Amino acid sequence: MRGKCYILLFVLGFIFLSRNPGWTFCAKSESLFRIERSKNRNVAQYSACLLQSSKISEKNPVEAYWVLANGQKEELNILESKQAYGIESEEKLGEGKFRILLAALKDRDIVVQKIGANYKAVVWINGELSVLE
Repeated sequence: MRGKCYILLFVLGFIFLSRNPGWTFCAKSESLFRIERSKNRNVAQYSACLLQSSKISEKNPVEAYWVLANGQKEELNILESKQAYGIESEEKLGEGKFRILLAALKDRDIVVQKIGANYKAVVWINGELSVLE
């Protein structure tokens, strides 16, 4: 019985750690862009994770989560994170500037950087640099 408890704790710990890389606490977040679906009114939201100093977090610059039809925030599940709406990778390009790749769009670079007073997500679309909303 004791061995089964240890295995369960290990599995739960692994799931928790895999969903919380870097243990970054976002003091506040700033909306970057969202993906709306036709399946339901839930929206996949992508936000810049800002520290208390209002600088973007270097460990976890962008967080992805659901905004449900009732307005509540919910984390992506593991399948959604790994295959569809999650962030595949984050690479620091410079001070406060990061390249991210979404799990479902691994061939499309999205650059998150401060433009004016706010962080924005920019991407090349048909040869033009565009700000995502």
